[in-house]
Amino acid sequence: MPASLPFTPDEEANRLLATDPLALLLGMLLDQQFPMERAFLSPLLLQRRLGVSLDAAAVAALPEDRLVAAFAAPPALHRYPAAMTRRFAALCRHLLEEYDGDAAALWRTAADGDDLYRRVKALPGFGEAKARIFVGVVGRRLREGPPGWERRAADWPSIADVDDFAQVAVLREQKRAAKAGR
Repeated sequence: MPASLPFTPDEEANRLLATDPLALLLGMLLDQQFPMERAFLSPLLLQRRLGVSLDAAAVAALPEDRLVAAFAAPPALHRYPAAMTRRFAALCRHLLEEYDGDAAALWRTAADGDDLYRRVKALPGFGEAKARIFVGVVGRRLREGPPGWERRAADWPSIADVDDFAQVAVLREQKRAAKAGR
């Protein structure tokens, strides 16, 4: 695994994304209708607000109002903090039920790229596009993709292609151009 994933301007956040699989999943979950770099900074902010390392069992056990308060405190961790709180709690419960709370087991125990894609797509808040992007992150950035991950990875520009923070602005412009049909 890399020492850092340069998805934010904050080096501590980038190190957390590379070393804490749950933080990386949370950043990916929040990367919708919200600036990419803020989505991927949010796991560090949440960890600080909770005062403990991110842990699926601990998060799933938290009272919803405490977790919502952590998501909603300024700066909010997402444009829709209450909805994303519920999705993150559901994601943590899913990880507990399916992977004994070990977020990395999602990809480390996948038989192949198809299996990894199915597992990621089954996560609360992860649809087709987000699953394919995350498969790319696991394969390209973490270098932990199972055999055949390339077939399931996104074949469009995504955060999986970012290996330097300056590329986030380039990616943002590519996404704008694609939406505008250019």
